Order: sequence, then structure tokens, then C-alpha cells
Amino acid sequence: MNVLYSFIIPVYNRPEEIDELLASLLHQNFNKPFEIVIVEDGSSKPSKSIVKNYASKLNISYYFKENSGPGDSRNYGMKRAKGNYFLILDSDCILPQHYLKEVDTALNEQYVDCFGGPDAAHESFTNLQKAINYTMTSFITTGGIRGGKKSVDKFQPRSFNMGLSKNAFEATGGFGKIHPGEDPDLTIRLWKLGFNTMLIPKAFVYHKRRISWKKFYQQVLKFGKCRPILNHWHPDTKKITYWFPTLFVLFFLASIITAIAGVYIFSVFLLGYIVLVFVHSSLSNRSISIGFQSVIALFIQFFGYGIGFFLATMKVNWRKQQPEKAFPRLFFK
Repeated sequence: MNVLYSFIIPVYNRPEEIDELLASLLHQNFNKPFEIVIVEDGSSKPSKSIVKNYASKLNISYYFKENSGPGDSRNYGMKRAKGNYFLILDSDCILPQHYLKEVDTALNEQYVDCFGGPDAAHESFTNLQKAINYTMTSFITTGGIRGGKKSVDKFQPRSFNMGLSKNAFEATGGFGKIHPGEDPDLTIRLWKLGFNTMLIPKAFVYHKRRISWKKFYQQVLKFGKCRPILNHWHPDTKKITYWFPTLFVLFFLASIITAIAGVYIFSVFLLGYIVLVFVHSSLSNRSISIGFQSVIALFIQFFGYGIGFFLATMKVNWRKQQPEKAFPRLFFK
């Protein structure tokens, strides 16, 4: 199959990110032509002037549309792309030089209609960015669901770094209106139609995540709320592992209560896990400061996701509320 790649990149009020991403695309170690489609999602800080600077160096198209969310913006871009295989990226990503070469090699060896790649922290990232990246990607914090291990069963690609064939896009209609959660929803619908997905471990991106502790909590809270909605739509995908962050919150509270009562067994296990995360992150990142911030990120991630997951489970699965009415802010019209 003659694969023609089109990068699909939605952007919202982040022209500086597009500049960094396009600069990394300019230096790809890849000798075949590829296309770039930038979709401006109703931004008040447009990227048009930035894109124009690269127009003579890259095969790039720019579209401005009314704000309708990242999922719909990706669909908009894929409908207008000239390639037959779409490489979907978030605007806050930077590509290593080998990215396209690794994708092309993997698809030539084992073609699939949808793939995902991991994210990594670039050496230029702040300690906060590296700490959050660690807790989002480490096996001991997320179990490898974001590409941290090759053996993930039926890998669910994430839209910050995702490949989708034109055939698969047309068969599914692309991304839905929910956000976040639009990427696992698309993946599950692909599986139901008989399409396969896979992880390409070497096709990683540097995911910059311009984020604060507050924004990180809000992000993972939304992630937690979305999963029960996906379970409601696709009951056959339910897993006990989705409950782990909520159970962590309950375990933490139990540790405090039992410690006050003079029973320290739960506290010992909790402390042991915290030390494990601290040591592993410090060694992985070669920084005690990042190790300490990783522990903070761990609690924010587990509490945010765990609380969000419980609230959505209670409203959608137990009270039988319609997801769009229970959590209207998670849906674009």
C-alpha cells in the first residue's frame, strides 16, 4: 500500500506551540513527501502568521473555523487532507527527528488502520512538566496505559499522538463530541468494526503540557468523569483497573483514620508506595526535586481521576442520568 501521510493538528490560542511543532516537522529524517493540516478552532490568538512563515518550507494548509472542540476540528482537517493516513497530534507536542521514519517502518512491517505512540519529556522541559509526564506515563503509576509498556492489551491510542487511516476515519465518522474521552471512544468503535490498533513504542513525541498544578487537577478530574461515560456507552470495555485511583483515595483515607486509632499497617503500605515513586522518579529523571514533585503529581492525579470517576459512576451508572445532562461541560455541541 502506498501510504501518504497527512498531519492533522488542531490548535486553540497557542501560536507559540505551533511554531515549535512546525520547527520539529521541518527537521524530520524522512525522504518522502508529507502534508500538514493546521485547523484553528476559533482562536482569539490565531496562528496564521506563524504558519505563513513555514509555507515555503513545508507542504502546509491552514484553516480557520468556529470553535467546536478538538475532536470536531480533527474531523474537519481529515476531511480536507489529501493523504490516506492521518497523523494526529496535539499542538503542545514536539517531534524527535526520527518520528516519521519510525511510523513508516512500523506500518510497513505490520500495517494497522490505527496506532498510538508514547509521550516523553524533553530535557528542556521544566521540572513540573517532567514530574507530570512521569506520573502520566510510568508503569508504577498508570500501568503503561499511555504506551509505557509494549504488552498493553488492545492498546487505546491517545489523540496527542495517534495515527488513523482514511478508510478507518470514513468507516467511523471520526471523533465524537465528548472531550476528553473522544480518543478511547473512537478506538472502541474501531474495534467493533473489526479494525486493529497497536502501539509503536519508538514513535514517541515530546508532550510539553504547559500546565500548572491546578490545571493538572482539572484535567485528570475530567479524565475520571469521562471513563464511566465510556463504560456506559461500551459496557464490554469495563475493567476493574479503572477503579484503582478511587480505591487509592479510599485507601489513603483509611490510612489516616486507622493511624489515628493507632493501627499503622495501611500507613506503612502507603508510605512504601510513596517512597517507591519518589525513588524511581528521582533515578529516572536524575533529580530529587522531580522525584518530590512526582509524589505531589501522583496524589493530584489519583485524587482528581478517582473523585471524577466516582462522581460520574454515581450519576451515570447508578442514578441512570444521561451523560450530556449530568456533565454538559464535557460535550461540544
